[in-house]
Amino acid sequence: MAFGQMLVVAASLVCAGVLAGPVRGATPGQLGKIDFPTSCSKEAQPELEKGLALLHSFQYKESEANFTEAVKRDAKCAIGYWGQAMARYYQLWEFPNDKTLKEGRKDLERAEKLRPAGAREQALVNSGAAFFQKKKMSHAERVRAYSTALGKAHEQAPEDVELSAFYALSLISLSEVAVDDAENRSKAISILQPLLEKYPNHPGVAHYLIHAADKPELAPEGLEAARRYAAIAPDSAHALHMPSHIFVRLGLWQDSIKSNIAANESGMRAAENHTQEFHYQTHAMDFLSYSYLQSGQEAKARAAIEHSAHVVGAGDEDKAAHHAYLSARTALELHRWKEAAELPRPAKRDYWLNTAVWARAIGAARSGDVKGAQVAVTELREIVDEREKHMKKNGYAVSNEKATDLREAEAWLAFAQGKSDEALTEMRAAADHQDKEGGESVNIPAREMLADLLMEMKRPKEAQEEYALELKTAPNRFDGLLGAARAAQANGDASGAQTYFAKLVENCGAGADRPELAEAKTVLARK
Repeated sequence: MAFGQMLVVAASLVCAGVLAGPVRGATPGQLGKIDFPTSCSKEAQPELEKGLALLHSFQYKESEANFTEAVKRDAKCAIGYWGQAMARYYQLWEFPNDKTLKEGRKDLERAEKLRPAGAREQALVNSGAAFFQKKKMSHAERVRAYSTALGKAHEQAPEDVELSAFYALSLISLSEVAVDDAENRSKAISILQPLLEKYPNHPGVAHYLIHAADKPELAPEGLEAARRYAAIAPDSAHALHMPSHIFVRLGLWQDSIKSNIAANESGMRAAENHTQEFHYQTHAMDFLSYSYLQSGQEAKARAAIEHSAHVVGAGDEDKAAHHAYLSARTALELHRWKEAAELPRPAKRDYWLNTAVWARAIGAARSGDVKGAQVAVTELREIVDEREKHMKKNGYAVSNEKATDLREAEAWLAFAQGKSDEALTEMRAAADHQDKEGGESVNIPAREMLADLLMEMKRPKEAQEEYALELKTAPNRFDGLLGAARAAQANGDASGAQTYFAKLVENCGAGADRPELAEAKTVLARK
């Protein structure tokens, strides 16, 4: 379906004997196409349809508003109260706190008292109640209860696209809380791929398939959904952004750039209208900045940092935190070690501001400032400890292994102190752990740092092997290709160097201005 075409969220309402016949409603906006029969009134139906479409695209604030309006129009609309509750559960983003759980539970209790009509409505309310139940539970236990309830409903009605899509999302949610990650993602993909063929304009199916495939080894399975999703729901800022999760995994930088420019603009307009939170903009800018760096566009990456001061709806502290995060990653990506070492220390030290301290530690170590690196590493240890305590307190799983960012910083400090063997052991452990977990898509891979370390240790053959491994899971990264080319040169592999330099230049368009490209072009000119 063309990007500019109006996508109608249509529904045929089969009322299980409550009403005489089907009721259909259309919502304004381009949010996708769904089929959502309910037993609510004709007046409530359009709000339910739009609320569900927005819920599928994680536009939670707007979704809740539509479901709230639905129950105003029909106080006996059980599925409207279900929608209010589910719009409080920001799946894959953050877990509801005790207050939010209580509010969701009240919504679902009202829905249960109204005796939802039909198997689908009953299943949705029951599964929501399983999640929001009053019992003291860990995050994983709560998600498992929710997924189990949806799984039973899916087994009874596998042809129901809504139940199937929500069940697949629950499996992804389980993987995100460290429950059988690979198995649950694989199962979700097996449910969603056939649905994408049958319901090519359903927003949830495409969206959830992208999330399921957001791992290096699975990303190709999400590419078709990524190509479709923005056109399915172009009025959703999140739908415009989400394809870039797959584009970044596959090293498709120009696709990611286009996706996130559109998402940022959409998020900005929505924030100006007070319909969306500011994070739809900052998340898009995160991926946009990263994609600029990988396509050799330093000036545009630095402009993205400055844009953080103009994020609509963000407070001063949020703007400062986003600026610090982008500045830290940019300095490390560009290998400007002194710049990284001299990054302003966050005025407020919270566990989530660790990126700036992490960058200061690595920058100091790599520029030879051992004392500065020691101070930063000590502070990073404290922050990581605070971070893990916070995660445990709030019900999140914490790995028994040392945090990857701390291992990376300690490895570079050890190298700066002349402890090469210790540095190599720590960095290899960080790389192996990150490979096992999948890693974030917009971070510097630990295996690339391992290869960089081997180059510093004058071991180019081993470095080239590590760069090659890294490029399999993080294809087309600028520094990965550049490092591999330089390692190949040092290793006497002229053909390999030519191949890597050629790929580096190919990835960078006319706007590329990173100075390292001159080196690549000089080598290629000798061919």
